[in-house]
Amino acid sequence: MSLVNALGLGTGATWTALKNRASGLRHCDFEDAKLNTFIGRVRGVEEYSPDARWNAFDCRNNRLALMAFELEGFAAAVHAAAKRYGKHRIGVFIGTSTSGIGATEHAYRHRDPSTGALPSTFNYRLTHNIFSSGELVRQYFGLTGPANVISTACSSSAKVFASAQRYIDAGLCDAAIVGGVDSLCLTTLYGFASLELVAPHPCRPFDVERGGISIGEAAGFALLEKRHSAGSAIVSLDGYGESSDAHHMSHPHPEGLGAAASMQDALRRAALSADEIDYINLHGTATRANDNSEDKAVVLTFGGKVPCSSTKGWTGHTLGAAGITEAIICALSIKHQMLPGTLNTTAVEPGMGSNVLIENSARPVRKAMSNSFGFGGSNCSLVFGAPQ
Repeated sequence: MSLVNALGLGTGATWTALKNRASGLRHCDFEDAKLNTFIGRVRGVEEYSPDARWNAFDCRNNRLALMAFELEGFAAAVHAAAKRYGKHRIGVFIGTSTSGIGATEHAYRHRDPSTGALPSTFNYRLTHNIFSSGELVRQYFGLTGPANVISTACSSSAKVFASAQRYIDAGLCDAAIVGGVDSLCLTTLYGFASLELVAPHPCRPFDVERGGISIGEAAGFALLEKRHSAGSAIVSLDGYGESSDAHHMSHPHPEGLGAAASMQDALRRAALSADEIDYINLHGTATRANDNSEDKAVVLTFGGKVPCSSTKGWTGHTLGAAGITEAIICALSIKHQMLPGTLNTTAVEPGMGSNVLIENSARPVRKAMSNSFGFGGSNCSLVFGAPQ
């Protein structure tokens, strides 16, 4: 697995920051955005120079993806899997929310003043188009197997695990690259600001004084293989659950019914009881509606015993990349046997019943759940375990 986010490049940088409780959030300094909020911006994206082979794909979103490919031996692991199974037997399942929309923003700023024509260098298909990141992955690794890009808002790169697992179970591929990428852009920054959902301070999930989200960006990827062949696995994907609230365009179900259904579905597929989960990485965006709804869903499913936390105080809400970012954080928690607390939170809102950790906690972690809930009520929960 490989991860790039505001905490740095690689899972090692992410884990070091989690362990040291060092946030990657900073006051908004993205382009010319005039917003009083904090963001999780990846350092070095503007200076990063992709290989000339990828010039047609060049945009902030795809730069994040390329940066992640080149870390921690991920590319070598994929190439080795392609040799084992064949390039046609490796699937590609990527999640994103806005893809390379930033490239389109820049193109519109540079229209021809007389004709209104967009710059001739603008390549919509390989930058803004939702499938752009999927095509980049396929070309970068020379893969010819099934490929999907999922865009279900903030659950996008969690749902890729479920899709890939179904393809593997159906015999359509033997392994899959799963992951997600979403980048900062003015559309999301001003869009969430217009909804009055961004905080003027680093986000404080579940805190009594929470004021909204801090938007971030990230790219993360993992290699998912069939159980019998994954001898060097870091973690196993034990179960997944999906549901749809069908409640509102942006608000989750107030009683958390869709979120609870997602978690219960994941437990059922994993053949686990609620008390066998050691940690829940909450969606935990730090908005009033989301945190209240998720708290009710967790209590409905687990009671108030299972330790849980939101890690968005470190990375920000990385939107379409939140699922893969927090899935990897769950994997690191299992690997290192430590639960990250909920950074920036000092006092959990009275009346909440879930066991929200504020401080980090070293303890045995065998099974962990990761929640990702998107606009429109698109929910996904994943269960990971120590490899057998």
